[in-house]
Amino acid sequence: MRTDECVIDVTGLRRGYSGGFEAVRGISFSVARGELFALLGTNGAGKTSTVELLEGLARPSAGQVRVLGVDPYERRDEVRPRTGVMLQEGGFPSDLTVEETARMWAGCTSGARPLGEALERVGLGHRARVRVKQLSGGERRRLDLSMALIGRPEVLFLDEPTTGLDAEARHETQRLVRELRDGGTTVVLTTHYLEEAEELADRLAILHRGRIAASGTTAEVIAQHPGRICFELPFGYVLGDLPPLPRLGVTGHEVAGQRVRLRTERLQESLTALLVWAENQRVTLDRLDARAASLEEAFLAISGEAAEDGR
Repeated sequence: MRTDECVIDVTGLRRGYSGGFEAVRGISFSVARGELFALLGTNGAGKTSTVELLEGLARPSAGQVRVLGVDPYERRDEVRPRTGVMLQEGGFPSDLTVEETARMWAGCTSGARPLGEALERVGLGHRARVRVKQLSGGERRRLDLSMALIGRPEVLFLDEPTTGLDAEARHETQRLVRELRDGGTTVVLTTHYLEEAEELADRLAILHRGRIAASGTTAEVIAQHPGRICFELPFGYVLGDLPPLPRLGVTGHEVAGQRVRLRTERLQESLTALLVWAENQRVTLDRLDARAASLEEAFLAISGEAAEDGR
């Protein structure tokens, strides 16, 4: 990544709270212009604490943050007009209408979009005269997104943007986020929907207990974890009757009764060898299921391994 492409640069970032608790423990990453970068992690992993530092809402305990080339906390007056922020909860006055909320927000924003455009873009144009307290949870999330976009931001922070949305609204929001990224907006996304991150993110980082446990493209993160083959051993057969597992490319296995689960980093080769063995034995492998690792499996493996280490 060339330096002139780097919009967000984080080095050795730490954030501690009173009582000695450290939520962010020395993380480093960078985000290029026009890139969508996803921060994933279990509750308490440090995602929100990290994003608040990127937004300039707090000063790091140690390390360095640069957004658009400057410290977002020390020079917040420069950074804030060029960024958009969608928090987990917007907190807009409940008695204002959608249109009044947008007008109020536009009045505090440099270069704001026309109100009609801002609301239509998220599908709220027909709800302009409805009070915020009368909106559904999903509509409130769309209002949050609309206000984050009203200033045409260069950098957009999205904290759980599709929580509470139905399937259609989630799809439309994801489509809009893709359009923004393709138009050159740099996006930092936090989400609990792993399939959303897998579909949208150019790169991602999985946080656990304040540290980055894995990072890279989705394919790179998934490649660090094995595929799996599950099946029922034929009646009268035991695991030892299979060809030697290392020869099958198997790196680990579990057996529960007749049910076998094999882990492999060479899925096609392992599956082919297993099927050739079954053909030669003239047996059927019931309930056969073979699949490559997914982001969800990688995420669960990371959080599970970290939990075991903690115990």
